[in-house]
Amino acid sequence: MTEIASFFNKKARMTRVGQWHTNGILRDNIDRQAKYIWFHAASLGEFEQGRPIIEAIRKQYPHYKILLTFFSPSGYEVRKNYDGADVICYLPFDTLFKVKKFLYLANPAIAVFIKYEFWYNYLSELKRRNIPTYLVSAIFRKEQVFFKWYGRWYLKALRCFDRLFVQDEASADLLAGVGITNVSVCGDTRFDRMMEVHRQAQLLPAVEAFVDSGEQLVLVAGSSWPQDEDILIPYFNEHPEIKLIIAPHEIHREHLMDIESRLKRPSIRMSEARRQILTNKDCLIIDGFGLLSSIYRYGQIAYIGGGFGKGIHNTIEAAVYGIPVLFGPNYQKFREAREMIAAGGGFAIAGANEFNTRMDQLIADAAFRQRAGRIVADYVQQNSGVTDKILKELPLESIVF
Repeated sequence: MTEIASFFNKKARMTRVGQWHTNGILRDNIDRQAKYIWFHAASLGEFEQGRPIIEAIRKQYPHYKILLTFFSPSGYEVRKNYDGADVICYLPFDTLFKVKKFLYLANPAIAVFIKYEFWYNYLSELKRRNIPTYLVSAIFRKEQVFFKWYGRWYLKALRCFDRLFVQDEASADLLAGVGITNVSVCGDTRFDRMMEVHRQAQLLPAVEAFVDSGEQLVLVAGSSWPQDEDILIPYFNEHPEIKLIIAPHEIHREHLMDIESRLKRPSIRMSEARRQILTNKDCLIIDGFGLLSSIYRYGQIAYIGGGFGKGIHNTIEAAVYGIPVLFGPNYQKFREAREMIAAGGGFAIAGANEFNTRMDQLIADAAFRQRAGRIVADYVQQNSGVTDKILKELPLESIVF
């Protein structure tokens, strides 16, 4: 089916072509005398969760080499030149022949799967070869197939892991209910990653000039979708007391032009911004990738997109800077969003009326806004340190060189 899909779907075609090159990459680059830790991430988001562990191992255990695989082009194409890994390639499909070929060529000493990857043939073959295998930053929900009456077969994949490092007690309880007890509750490595991003945040002169060119508060809208923009833009148009930095999830020409057509106040794209022409601009449109995590530092309020679709994007990325975070109603799958709401620093909005009310409050009440910001910053700080907990339980000292 994937072969057929690749003729019609660009993403599927990129995956298939990338997988064709995997064996050659491994033959040419794997050092058969070295010990590799193999990290597998489905896509870019999972990679970011695994990244703190990869970089900590790189620093603390430099005698290991790192093999990094992706399944999705959205991960591989962005991080194929990542210098934290020695070898980077696509992961072939989970057929027994391809699995055995991959493991022979890769020859990993340890395998680490990140969050959501349960390839049965890979996991069972790793177990058969006695290669220690781990799942990190995992989170489980009761609606998943493992916990259904018909899910017994799928549990075989979970039983192949030597240890599962999960984000919360609820996940551990679900696993215990189906007889899986080799579990450690460690939290989410994204907190560690966001703390590091915060420490390394870029200075962006154009954004700084935009922010400094007026006395207004700055709302940063990150990874916005059209449903989010339907709420954000009308409010911005009617409230000159705020500036808007908007980083759309999709930055193709038509979407950017649609945003610009709906703005009633002066705007400029990041790619066109120059310090001398920002004094009369009220909206900065981010039309490139890779800057959002540094841009949040310039805001006093953050809106996280995606909550009117499949689910919100990364709230921690903004919260680490100590600013309150708003997002749409589809946040239930995200533990950090639920906990930020409970603590009083995150705010879910169901539509334009709730957004307007909450924004009015955050703008008018500086003490309330600052207190909410401190709450989420403290929350991120308190949930960091996950990487060290995981490293203590990985057998990194016991592998014989």
